[in-house]
Amino acid sequence: MADIKTVVLTGASRGIGHATVKRFMQAGWRIVTVSREAPPPECGRNPQWSHHVTADLSLPADRERFIASVLAYLDGAPIQALVNNAGVSPKTPYKERLGILHGPLEGWHQVFELNFYAPIALARGFAEPLARARGAIVNVTSIAGHAIHPFAGSAYSTSKAALSALTREMASELAALGIRVNAVAPGEIRTEMISAEYEPLITRIPMHRMGTTDEVAGVIFQLCEPDFSYVTGSEIFITGGQHLA
Repeated sequence: MADIKTVVLTGASRGIGHATVKRFMQAGWRIVTVSREAPPPECGRNPQWSHHVTADLSLPADRERFIASVLAYLDGAPIQALVNNAGVSPKTPYKERLGILHGPLEGWHQVFELNFYAPIALARGFAEPLARARGAIVNVTSIAGHAIHPFAGSAYSTSKAALSALTREMASELAALGIRVNAVAPGEIRTEMISAEYEPLITRIPMHRMGTTDEVAGVIFQLCEPDFSYVTGSEIFITGGQHLA
């Protein structure tokens, strides 16, 4: 088992997470994942997708259960990559984005538990096998963490801004263990969650189109490869130039 590269990825069942699983599969990596839903049947049958835990990483007990399950499964094998992709952008009962004046404060706690605290917990939990591999962590942030976004509420945006700062702190602290930490900040990416209300945003994108989940997955994968072995503490914008406006 130790001779095969292993990636641990959160939020794997759809969107960017699922595309990233497929990108690592193409390169022959062993896939270990967690999400609140089971993997799509066609992917779950792939022997490379060897271990999946259905769990809610916004719950501390589920985080601990996932970490323990992965460590037991790997049985001392190193981890070459950890991708913190799971995230949530909830709405209030009135279908508004969770903001300063709308929705319960408990909703903010839930957003930060998944978008911010889960990456900390997993970095701690997997630090030893990542250090043995001199591995890489990639955090998935967002363009909304850097500028006001019309469809991202305050809770989501500030959690992603915090994750950007956390990426820098992780990179500095974990460098002593030989672990690199970087982030990707997607912009408008066409996923199952994108609705017609996003179409007007295309006029703000210099490349005049939305991105694809495969394009995000490709950047995540490359950040875990040896070509990027001297890159840490960086955040790559995958926005088609939208962040330049």
